[in-house]
Amino acid sequence: MGSGKTTVGRALAKKLNKRFIDSDHEIEARTGVSIPVIFELEGEQSFRQREADVIRELTALDDIVLATGGGAILNPASREYLKSRGTVIYLQASVNQILQRTSHDRNRPLLQTADPRKRIEELARQREPYYREVAHIIVETGRPNVQSLVHTILAQLEKRASA
Repeated sequence: MGSGKTTVGRALAKKLNKRFIDSDHEIEARTGVSIPVIFELEGEQSFRQREADVIRELTALDDIVLATGGGAILNPASREYLKSRGTVIYLQASVNQILQRTSHDRNRPLLQTADPRKRIEELARQREPYYREVAHIIVETGRPNVQSLVHTILAQLEKRASA
């Protein structure tokens, strides 16, 4: 959440001449409502099932760059699809960076709490092991701009391809 998946993913897809897909946007397009509305009406568990179904479908496609929601890796089947069907790039961001990037975003139901910092810390503790489990490449998103991040990712992809 707030690591730059959509922004970096779009730029990377453009460089690789691939189609960019954001799984959250795909869910919203299919349901006709926003993620917060799905959370409100159906709850997180229902949303996670929708998310898992979409990831199963999207990871079967060729020539795409896929950005998933930060919680997509909570589902074991989704983790397996992501890891086995593509190259997973983990954009690692600090709690401070995530807090700064998401502080004014009301489209993040998990952060609609009295203490967003604490919630981000909890989510990071819960999800970090899964991110590392599925990641083929880990990129720190701290200071670099988007083009610098894309350049770093492209270099890592090239390195993997020649290994």
